[in-house]
Amino acid sequence: MGSALFGWAFTLTKFAGIYGKKFGIERDKMRRKLWGDNYFDAKGKKWKSEGTADDGKQLKRAFVEFMMGPVIRLCRASMNNEMEKVDKMLVTLDITLKADERTLQGKHLMKNIFQKWINAAEALIEMIILKLPSPVKAQAYRAAYLYEGPVDDPTGQSIKTCNKDGELAIFISKMIPSADKGRFYAFGRVFAGTVSAGQKVRIQGPNYVPGSKNDLNVKAIQRTIIMMGGKIEAVPDVPCGNTVGLVGIDQYLLKQGTITTHEEAHNIKVMKYSVSPVVRVAVAVKNANDLPKLVEGLKKLSKSDPLVQCITEESGEHIIAGCGELHVEICLKDLVEEYAKCDIIKGDPVVTYKETILEESNQMCLSKSPNKHNRLFCKGFPLGDDLSLMIEDGHTGPKQDSKERTKMLIDAEKLGDYVWEKDDTTKIWTYGPNTNGPNMFVDVAKGVQFLNEIKDSVDAAFQWATREGAMCDENMRGVRINIYDVALHADAIHRGGGQIIPTARRVIYACELTASPAFQEPVFLCEIQTPDDVVGGIYQTLTQRRGIVISEEPIPGTPLVNMKAHLPVGESFGFTQALRAATSGRAFPQCVFDHWEQMSGDPLEVGSKANSIVEEIRKRKGLKPGIPSLDNFIDKL
Repeated sequence: MGSALFGWAFTLTKFAGIYGKKFGIERDKMRRKLWGDNYFDAKGKKWKSEGTADDGKQLKRAFVEFMMGPVIRLCRASMNNEMEKVDKMLVTLDITLKADERTLQGKHLMKNIFQKWINAAEALIEMIILKLPSPVKAQAYRAAYLYEGPVDDPTGQSIKTCNKDGELAIFISKMIPSADKGRFYAFGRVFAGTVSAGQKVRIQGPNYVPGSKNDLNVKAIQRTIIMMGGKIEAVPDVPCGNTVGLVGIDQYLLKQGTITTHEEAHNIKVMKYSVSPVVRVAVAVKNANDLPKLVEGLKKLSKSDPLVQCITEESGEHIIAGCGELHVEICLKDLVEEYAKCDIIKGDPVVTYKETILEESNQMCLSKSPNKHNRLFCKGFPLGDDLSLMIEDGHTGPKQDSKERTKMLIDAEKLGDYVWEKDDTTKIWTYGPNTNGPNMFVDVAKGVQFLNEIKDSVDAAFQWATREGAMCDENMRGVRINIYDVALHADAIHRGGGQIIPTARRVIYACELTASPAFQEPVFLCEIQTPDDVVGGIYQTLTQRRGIVISEEPIPGTPLVNMKAHLPVGESFGFTQALRAATSGRAFPQCVFDHWEQMSGDPLEVGSKANSIVEEIRKRKGLKPGIPSLDNFIDKL
């Protein structure tokens, strides 16, 4: 309890210690007396469990009498500058004020006294020591959640037992800019083993799969440091159970990763964020000479903030993607003041959309390779919103056990109309984009020659196509592509990547355009706390911006109302200002990304809202106006 703003807080232990000395009672016994239905009868000099004294007087609870009472009295006396009362209490509490501190008044005096008497840092540290389990205790039951591999392998066992002499396992959670220009400390926690300066380790990025060389670097750690607030202290080694800063590995990790020593070690699970970077701003430099500074600055920004994405478009545009208007604004401020240290021009914020499909393709789509010797036959199907969401939340995906995945995909209760055939569940080739997105490529072909030889090329094409959809180069979501048949050239040289990748991409685009393509827009969940007499203005502001109120509950004991509404991200720019204007600054909105929602209107129909957004995006990206026609992607037999 207490006030974080003024830096004070108290615990029962603190007061039990003071009164224990005074009454000559053990601290633990005193602590029990200070909580619950305990009353002290001062006249009768005894403790009671009901609130009536021997002479019939009402007694105050011990907590109020001995703890809240003194806190409130000292607070009031110092706020009202009643120095006589204050001095009297300070003598009892054994606190001395310096001459310059005695000149303070009101809030400043109160803050000074309370920080000396009941400091928040001490209370917090005490709670951490008493309530949080030690690494040895916690890791015994957390290892199974933390470690992606089997807990009975050497690294898993080392984490479970928190063994400082076992295999090394460190999770790097963020990068912190160091004093050296452009370099970072990799900050994380040692879960197992002991890390020391000069030690050779395996640096595994989030996409590392055991047994592969992808996203893996084997390098030596230059220095190990302990980070304490703003200060750093170099140490020879750090055993498990502690946090650590590592120097010299920042080039090999972008934001998060795992550091191990065992060859067969798996990753520690990456932290999942429930928000999605949906607001994008283009940045450019005012002075062309500063371009290298901007590029360096964007790299630093991307490393130091786990949620921000910095992308360079094909047009050469630099894009910063964040979770909302405010997040992007803070990122831009950091970029200008800390990381790039140069003047920038920022574009208007724009929203990320997703391309999806609503029905099965209305025809079998065929594309031929440039040399006309290879043909691919495919169809598109919608994945369904439930499955897309599960993939995005990490409940299913490429790393999931295949038996569990099969069980889930054939479960009609979870997927409803979008339930899978059992045979198809074992033939998922890839997920996209970035090999873990909410789109899937499935092989449903029966007995086709050379099919596995083109798997890598089709995978590359699928990543490309799902990253840049057919309508306006936005990511796809909730799309399943089935490959039914292929006719490939007998000679391997004529069915290489150069022939297959563009063909597979064209056939995926054809599948999208023949399967009722649609648009999904991101939606914020907006929580608004407001007095009940300005609710009308809020409804009006939300309605103007296509917002929908989903709940409105009064907060008991106050004249306030807690409203929840869904607000499209595209309409959220300037929403806070509009809401403040409509309610004379009495409503406080908080927006967080909630879900993707299908936009009304057919993007292929000229004049619809979805179509106008497609045209806007195409114009912004410098693409030809109008969605490309199906003839560009589909071939005749």
